[in-house]
Amino acid sequence: MEINYLKPAEKKGLVVVITGGGKGKTTTALGIAVRACGHGMKVSILQFMKGDIY
Repeated sequence: MEINYLKPAEKKGLVVVITGGGKGKTTTALGIAVRACGHGMKVSILQFMKGDIY
């Protein structure tokens, strides 16, 4: 008996950009990140700050 296994599909990254006025963008980003971590994915969060140096 011969069993042929398929190679797993290449894993690709995903970039999510959350923009808009008002509140909720950071909460949304952290929620997505926590869910992805729960599924065993690697997560990075990057935030661009506008204005003067903080």
